[in-house]
Amino acid sequence: MTAPPASRRPAALVFILLTVLLDVMGLGLIIPVFPSLVTGLAGSDTTGAQLVGVFTAVYAVMQFVCAPILGALSDRYGRRPVLLASLTGMGLDYLLLAFAPNLWWLLVGRIIAGATGASITVANAYLADVTPPEGRARSFGLLGATFGVGFILGPALGGVLGDIDLRLPFLVAAGLALLNALYGFFVLPESLPPESRGARPGRGVLNPLTPLGALGRYPLVRNLAAAFVLIGLAQQVIFSTWVLFTERVLGWTPTQNGVALAVVGLLSAVVQAGLISVAMRVLGERGAIITGLLFGVVQYVLLGAARSGEMLYASIVLGSLAGIAGPAIQGLISRTVDPTEQGRVQGALTSVQSLVGIVGPLLATGVFAYFTRPGNTWNEPGAAFYMAALFSLLGTVVAGVVLRRAGKNPAPVQVQE
Repeated sequence: MTAPPASRRPAALVFILLTVLLDVMGLGLIIPVFPSLVTGLAGSDTTGAQLVGVFTAVYAVMQFVCAPILGALSDRYGRRPVLLASLTGMGLDYLLLAFAPNLWWLLVGRIIAGATGASITVANAYLADVTPPEGRARSFGLLGATFGVGFILGPALGGVLGDIDLRLPFLVAAGLALLNALYGFFVLPESLPPESRGARPGRGVLNPLTPLGALGRYPLVRNLAAAFVLIGLAQQVIFSTWVLFTERVLGWTPTQNGVALAVVGLLSAVVQAGLISVAMRVLGERGAIITGLLFGVVQYVLLGAARSGEMLYASIVLGSLAGIAGPAIQGLISRTVDPTEQGRVQGALTSVQSLVGIVGPLLATGVFAYFTRPGNTWNEPGAAFYMAALFSLLGTVVAGVVLRRAGKNPAPVQVQE
């Protein structure tokens, strides 16, 4: 299948959004149960909390090494084959996790998942291919809304299935991923025409640091990298310690965690599908970014202080408004990037996030384990969230400085060969 012409672009957009929906549903299915599975195999809460960070970091290491490579390959050979390979790898990973008898098998599963987990990178590049520059913020908003819907359905179902058997969500996630691969094989069109593809990747693409050079050709993206790192460190705290925190502080079950995460997804879908256009029109691109990031800071503070379900849900509501920042940032970045390098730059951004994903989970779970250790004179399970609030605030300041220097509407940058 070749790149869709302009008349088929809406259909191509629908196809890729459905692909992402099924992918996110599979990921959401295992979120409420993976920390419990690790803790059960580890034999203690403290060791389990630290191992959750280790497994998440291993996944990030593999993404750092492989995501830029796959992004570059998608620029050369097209988005579709790379996306299909990624989805197939995720399906095999979920099957491995479903039957893993010990922690070593879980580790192997995380390695496979990280190596093939480039579907989001390629989806971002796909959207840039099929959407005109002026409509990309809206398309990335739809992508964010699709994430939200996936996190409505996935965690809720995963929590219910996890109360039946901790391994059952992994089997269902495997089925979704493999079904998604079949869907893509028969239905998903290629978005990148042969005449728009880059040169054949050389040996340098095997070096995970090489694709980061693409950021150097785009000053706005390069200067925002520090903000990405700080905000990413904050986000890793939620990814790594949410279930550990709610199980310890609130005594929640997988079903309760699944329902709460489904609410996160619902509000995210509402905000990104319904409010992103309003926010862009009222606040402007730069104002939407900064306002969204500030709501994220408030969310982390409330999460750290939460000692009841009501307070935690209040943090979810305010945190959902942070979702207006992401699509605005993606739209801004995509307009500065040459069409032949969308995959490389998206892969490079993923590699930056993956570097954060190596450090962030280890730091977050380490802080959580330290401040909840038996006999510790200062027991504060929310300490990791307070740390996230600080990172998020610093990232917001950096982003504000960069955007002010760039101006309200940075012009696209021409690539210098």
